[in-house]
Amino acid sequence: MNKYELALVVSAKIEDDARTATVEKAKDYIVRAGGTVTEVEDWGKKKLAYDIQKMSEGYYYFIQFDAEATVPAEVEQDVRIMDNVLRFLCVRKDEA
Repeated sequence: MNKYELALVVSAKIEDDARTATVEKAKDYIVRAGGTVTEVEDWGKKKLAYDIQKMSEGYYYFIQFDAEATVPAEVEQDVRIMDNVLRFLCVRKDEA
C-alpha cells in the first residue's frame, strides 16, 4: 500500500452542504476503488493564482489515503467529471 494525497479545488459559488457533499463523493470514489482515507484537511477559501471558469476563489481540500498503485488513476477518472471541482491533483507521498 502506498500513501497518496488528492488535492481538490472546489467552487466557491456553491452552498456549504453541496461543497461537503462534493468532498464526501471524492472520498467515496477512493473507498470504492479500494483505498482507505486516512485524513482530510480543509484549508478553506483561498484566492486562486488565476481565474478558473471566471472564479477568483476556491475552497481547498487535501485528502490523504492509502491505496494500491492502480487506485489513483481510477479516482482521477471519477473526479475529472465532477461538476463543482475546478482543479485536482493526485500525488504519491514519500515514505520519509
